[in-house]
Amino acid sequence: MTQPGGTDHGPGTGHVDDVAGPTADGDPLVIRDAATGAAVPDAFQRLWNPHRMAYIDAGRDGRGRGHDDDCPFCEAPRKSDEDALIVARGEHAYVLLNLFPYNNGHLLVCPYRHVPLYDEATPDEVREISELTQTAMRVLRSVSHCDGFNIGMNQGEVAGAGVAGHLHQHIVPRWQSDANFFPIIARTKSMSQLLGETRRLVAEGWPAAH
Repeated sequence: MTQPGGTDHGPGTGHVDDVAGPTADGDPLVIRDAATGAAVPDAFQRLWNPHRMAYIDAGRDGRGRGHDDDCPFCEAPRKSDEDALIVARGEHAYVLLNLFPYNNGHLLVCPYRHVPLYDEATPDEVREISELTQTAMRVLRSVSHCDGFNIGMNQGEVAGAGVAGHLHQHIVPRWQSDANFFPIIARTKSMSQLLGETRRLVAEGWPAAH
């Protein structure tokens, strides 16, 4: 049994390559293989990220948005630093790498306590989040030679918080040449360093006092 999309010259392969030339009425290339898709291939490249569905489905179920028993930021401190991508642990808060970084070295500062909003944090938590943020900036500047930072918190789902139930501050290092059209036209970020290697460099550069 041959693959659909075959021609008089041979069977189809099931790939997009099985296309016909322009039709009599001037239509462009048309996919012959119904198993691959219908109509005309568009101009977009697809970067398939099926692992993202675990994160998306968690959001649909409400996990991590109000329950500390399934919150990734409550779970992380229970794991090893390497497994959780943690670079430093304080008394009231800790620092870890973002699993879906905007830039290399994108860090998150989180209180251990499952609290959603900044105005609900205790004075000790606020103090340590601030101190860890400053230290993270110094370490990133030292190990990655960044030129600046984006720092901020998204408070609540309506404000774009991915895990709205657990407070976390973003620290995103920036370089003079890190902005280009690739994320805009291709919806793709070019990451030059693996998360594990980034975690090692930042952890090794973290002051011993923390």
